[in-house]
Amino acid sequence: MMWDTVTEAMSALYPQAQPWHVTYPAEGFELQAASAYPADGHWHFVSYGLGERHGFELTVRVVRGVEQSPPQWPFLLLNRVAGLAGLAAQAGEPFEEGQWADLGGPVTGHPHTDGPPSGLSVVILAADPQLGDRFLQLVGVTTAEALAGEVDSDDPLLVTDPARA
Repeated sequence: MMWDTVTEAMSALYPQAQPWHVTYPAEGFELQAASAYPADGHWHFVSYGLGERHGFELTVRVVRGVEQSPPQWPFLLLNRVAGLAGLAAQAGEPFEEGQWADLGGPVTGHPHTDGPPSGLSVVILAADPQLGDRFLQLVGVTTAEALAGEVDSDDPLLVTDPARA
């Protein structure tokens, strides 16, 4: 998936939004870039750079308050999971919907990032509800929820709220 495809898909969802963009240094990072789009009640983050290698990009939706700029920890989360996608592909087990990864600590990266403390330590991969299965959305859950195969079904957009656990 090319950058233009990602940008077009996000622009169709958020035609009036001014996204925040970050680029990653080449050394030590799996992604080339990521963007965060302000949405109704959440930030919608999307990766750039996995599509050519793996056929999908990653997204994550994070609860948004009154802040004018997105939190930085989701950018780091996207890159961390992109690294896991690379390892999985090397092992012959590509990422797909329904898989999950235990991060061994808060999805927010706390206390090593600007992220808040959180009981969410696992991400489940789901097809992004608005972008489809070429965009795998990371959904933060607790270890117990992951073991039970549960994702908060009350939220159709699967927004991660680090404060809920």
